[in-house]
Amino acid sequence: MESIRIQILGVATVLWLTGCAIEHYTPAPIAPAATASRFESRSLAGAGLRSFEEKNLGHPLSPWPPQSWDLQTLSLAALYFNPGLELPRARVATAHAAITTAGARPNPTFDLVPGIPSPYLLSQDILFMIETAGKRRSRVEAARSLDEAARLALADSAWTVMMGVRQALLNYLVAARGVELLGSEEKVRADQVAILEKILAAGEITRLNVDPARIDLSKTQVGIRTAEGQLADAKAALAAAIGLPLAALDGATFSWPRMDAPPAPESLAVDQVRRAAVVNRLDIRRSLAQYAAAEGNLRSEIARQYPNFNIGPGYTYEERDSFFTVGFSTTLPIFNRNQGPIAEAESRRKEAAAAFLQTQAQAIEKSERALAVYRAALKEASAARSLYELQESQLQAVQRTIRAGADYRLSLDAVEIQLSILARARLDALARAQAALGNLEDAVQRPLAPGEAFPAPESPAIDKLPENR
Repeated sequence: MESIRIQILGVATVLWLTGCAIEHYTPAPIAPAATASRFESRSLAGAGLRSFEEKNLGHPLSPWPPQSWDLQTLSLAALYFNPGLELPRARVATAHAAITTAGARPNPTFDLVPGIPSPYLLSQDILFMIETAGKRRSRVEAARSLDEAARLALADSAWTVMMGVRQALLNYLVAARGVELLGSEEKVRADQVAILEKILAAGEITRLNVDPARIDLSKTQVGIRTAEGQLADAKAALAAAIGLPLAALDGATFSWPRMDAPPAPESLAVDQVRRAAVVNRLDIRRSLAQYAAAEGNLRSEIARQYPNFNIGPGYTYEERDSFFTVGFSTTLPIFNRNQGPIAEAESRRKEAAAAFLQTQAQAIEKSERALAVYRAALKEASAARSLYELQESQLQAVQRTIRAGADYRLSLDAVEIQLSILARARLDALARAQAALGNLEDAVQRPLAPGEAFPAPESPAIDKLPENR
C-alpha cells in the first residue's frame, strides 16, 4: 500500500507541475473580405491616427485633421498605415520571443518504472539538468543580438516607407504645379490666337500666320490633359505610399514649405556625408548586430564541448523495502568534441564580418555618388532659375512699355509664353534636385534640408500598433 501511495503521489505531482501555465491554441483565421473592408474604411481623420501623430510629434494637433498635410505628418501616417511594416513588426515579435526561448531553463525529467509483479516493484527518479560553461548565457546574448537586428530591420523598413512618401509627395506637388503652369500658358496662348484672329479678320495677315499659334494652343491643351493624368497617378501613388485607399485623400491638401529651397552644396561636405553614412545607416548597425549574434552562437557551440549533467533524487520500492537514491548522468565526449558545429559557427562569423564590410563599403560609395549627383542637379536648378529670372525681367520691361501706351500685346503674350516654358523647365530641374537630395538623405538615412524633420524610424511607437486600424 505504501508503494501505491508513493506512486500516486509522484504521478499527481508530475501532472500538477506539467499542468501549470498551459498555453491554449487560439485560432486566428484570415478573412479577405474583412481585411479589404477595413482597408477601404481607413481615413486620415481617425482618432487612432491622431493619437499616434501626437505621440510622435510631442504636441497636440488642432484642428484635426490638419488643414494641410506636410511631409512629417504624412510620414507618420505612413508609419501608422503602411502594410509594408507588418512583416518586420512580426519579425521583431518573433525575435523577442526567441529571447524567452533562449533563456528557458531545461525541465526536469521524471522516470516511473513499475516492476512485475506490480505493486511489489517500483522505481522513480526526478533528474534536473545542470547546464555548464555558460551555455544559457551565450544563447541569450545571441538571441538579444538578433532581436536588436530585427528592430533595426524594422527601423530600416520604416525609413524606406518614409522615403517613399517623400518621393510620392514630391511627384504630386510637382505634377500639381505643372498643371497650374500649363493652365496659365493655355490662357496666354488663347489670348494670342484671339488677337491673331482679329488681325486676320482685318486682312493684315494670312491664315499661315495664325495656324502655328493655334497648333501650339492645341498642344498645350493636350499637355494639360497629360499632366492631369500624371497628377491623378501621383495622387494614387501617394495614397499607396501611405497605405490608404485613394478615396481617403479626397479633400486633403498637401504642402512642402521648403521644397523650393534645397540646401546649398557647400553645406554638405564629403567627409561629413561619409561619416553620417557610416555611423547613422541602419543596415550597417544591423550588420553589427548580426555579427554579434554570430559571435554569441560561436561561444555557445564552443561551450557545448563541455557536457551537461543531470542530478536528482530517486526512490525504489522492492517487496517491503524502500530505497532513496541520488541519480547522476552525463554525456561522455568520447567520439567528438563538437568540432563540426564549432567550425560551422566560425564560418558563419566570418560571413557576418564579410557582410558588414560589404555593407559599409556600399554605404560609403552610395553616399559619395548621391552627393555628386545632388551637386550637379543643384547646378542645373540654379541655371534654370537664372534663365527664368532673366525672362521675368524681360516680361517686366514689356509690361512697362504697354503701360506707356504702346500696343505690344502680342509681344507680351510671346514673352509670357516663353516665361511659362522656362517656369516648367525650372520646375523640372527643381524636381530633379529634390529627388537627388532624397537619394542623398537615403544614403545617410537622415534629413539634410534645414527645417525638414522626419519622425525617428526607431521610434518605439512603430513597434506595436493596434490591429484593425
